[in-house]
Amino acid sequence: MAMKIMWAAAIFFGGWLFFYLFGRQLVFNFSAAYPMIKKMREQDKDLIAPGADKYTNISVLVCVVTFAIVVAIVIRFCPLYLKISFAVGALSALLMYLPHSKVSDRSTFDLFCSAYSRFVPDDELRTAMYNRKPKQIRNRVREMGFDPSFVPTFSE
Repeated sequence: MAMKIMWAAAIFFGGWLFFYLFGRQLVFNFSAAYPMIKKMREQDKDLIAPGADKYTNISVLVCVVTFAIVVAIVIRFCPLYLKISFAVGALSALLMYLPHSKVSDRSTFDLFCSAYSRFVPDDELRTAMYNRKPKQIRNRVREMGFDPSFVPTFSE
C-alpha cells in the first residue's frame, strides 16, 4: 500500500510537471498569443510579421503531439489510480495557471512581448516590446497612427 501511495504521489507530480511544461504553453498560445496577433493585425497587417503565426502554429503542434503521446502512454501503461493521480496533478496545475493566462496579466503580457518582439518590423516598437514597456509600446503605436487599445494598461 505504501508503494502505491508513493507511485500516486510521483505520478501526481508528473502530471503537474507535464502541464507546466506543455499544457501551459498550449493555454498561452490560445489565450494570449493568437488574440494579440489578431488584435495587432486588425490595426495593420504589417504591424507583426506573418512568421508570428507560423511560430505559434508550430508551438501548438509540438504541444498537441507531445500531449497526445504522454496521455497515450499514461492511459496504456498506468493502472486506474495512477491515471486519476496524473489527471488530478495536471488539473491542479491548470487551475493554478488559469488566473494568469490572459494578456491582461502583466507576466503573460511580458512573455508575449519577449517571444513575439522579433516579429515586429518597426525598430522602435520591437525595442519597446523586447524591453516589455507597455507605455512605450502604446506611445509608438500611437505615433505610427494606430489605436493602442490592444496594449493592456498596467500600473507602472
